[in-house]
Amino acid sequence: MALTISQVNQMSQGDFVEIFGTVFENTPTIAIQAWNHRPFCDVRDLHKKMVDIVTDMTDEAKLLLIKAHPDLGSKIKMAEASISEQKSVGLDKLSPEEYAKFNSLNQTYKEKFNFPFIIAVKNHTKSSILQAFESRLSNDIESDRLQAIVEITHIAYFRLNAIFGIEN
Repeated sequence: MALTISQVNQMSQGDFVEIFGTVFENTPTIAIQAWNHRPFCDVRDLHKKMVDIVTDMTDEAKLLLIKAHPDLGSKIKMAEASISEQKSVGLDKLSPEEYAKFNSLNQTYKEKFNFPFIIAVKNHTKSSILQAFESRLSNDIESDRLQAIVEITHIAYFRLNAIFGIEN
């Protein structure tokens, strides 16, 4: 059953964090802080308030948030939402060649930027993700760190919509 904003506004902090603590890839501190900004008008308002918290984070905290995300196409243990998102574009069923390509790009990217490549996979294909991967490798570190945060906020919006039963 999808949540309503009224139910969310009446939640205890513990319940709120349990439900929303993984919206920003297992970074429950964002949900903990967001709870203090109730009441929320709607999902967009909740998202905006969570994004404002991310925006106000220190550079070090933002980097930790970025590093909390898994590599795309990885076979490591990751959050349920990440599994579902990656599965939606077939990253859970990569051929050996595709897996090698993603693994190589992940490695090259992390060597250059010292954090994982992040993209909101919703509305992407394996091909468009690979194109974005290769394109963003030409970015400087600061530009790509900013792009990673933008992508994270998109991912959070999709995850919030899912919690509320809203189609993206």
